[in-house]
Amino acid sequence: MATKKPYTRHDVLFSSGDSSCAAWLYLPTGVTSPPVVILGHGLGATREMRLDAFAEQFAKAGIAAFAFTYRHFGDSGGEPRQLLSIKKQLADWDAAIAWIKTRPGLDNTRIAIWGSSFGGGHAVTVAARHPELRAAVAQCPFTDGLASALALGPAATMKAAPVIARDLVAKARRSAPVMIPLAGAPGSLALMNAPDALPGYRAIVPAGTTFRNEVAARVIPSLVTYRPGRVAKNIGIPILFCISTTDTVTPPAQTLRYARTAPRGEIKTYDAGHFDFYLGEPFETLVRDQIDFLTRHLAPAPATPAPGPAPGRIAPHRR
Repeated sequence: MATKKPYTRHDVLFSSGDSSCAAWLYLPTGVTSPPVVILGHGLGATREMRLDAFAEQFAKAGIAAFAFTYRHFGDSGGEPRQLLSIKKQLADWDAAIAWIKTRPGLDNTRIAIWGSSFGGGHAVTVAARHPELRAAVAQCPFTDGLASALALGPAATMKAAPVIARDLVAKARRSAPVMIPLAGAPGSLALMNAPDALPGYRAIVPAGTTFRNEVAARVIPSLVTYRPGRVAKNIGIPILFCISTTDTVTPPAQTLRYARTAPRGEIKTYDAGHFDFYLGEPFETLVRDQIDFLTRHLAPAPATPAPGPAPGRIAPHRR
């Protein structure tokens, strides 16, 4: 007799604001009313870019995982496409939490959040706003837009100014947004142009993905003023900060300063770079640490696959 997979994956579409977000719900096999961790990705990224890898490992540990894509990106709803709104993305987190709280078969008293990169900054913000959560994980988190802008350099900011202006005009005229690359080669016009940014993004984009390496340029001023690390001191729940000591995107020194202000914060540092966290040995090390943290604070029952026929293939979500 074949054994069942340690989890099942379900396609979900949940409402948020004026549209909807697409998500995957991973349910651990053989666990009744499991706790759940909600996963959100980084700058312009979609859930196909290795959120499934983390979600699978959490589900194997007996923790349900809910990985979603923000509105305006991937196969989620929202027009215009590739519009990054911090306010809307935080509302997507709130909507995801609300959906989990009403989902039958989950323990809605044991909810954690997990965010990576820009989503890691959102996890800090959301953790401060939702004291009912049990725990949070902020992976290579974006904690200070000003620090990130200074790391990019004033020349890059000046180079972006004309593109921002054209996109703001497009917004006023309700015409198509003017785009700027998310990741580019060193010296190029992009939100991230460190040497590892473009190859790092390419390494985690699977074939046939809905990811587009561009975003409406109007977001840049709000990125600079977004400083989620400043509310770390207000987080009353346990939060794990996983910080890259060689991070070229989210300066680690500033992140460490903010992380140390969290009353129940735990800090782990890694020599791997910002984009190395998603693959290979750095991923294996990171996910072990995160499972240990989430297990301590969510207390899941162990997943126990039951004997049975081999499962059929789960069809990918189609919009």
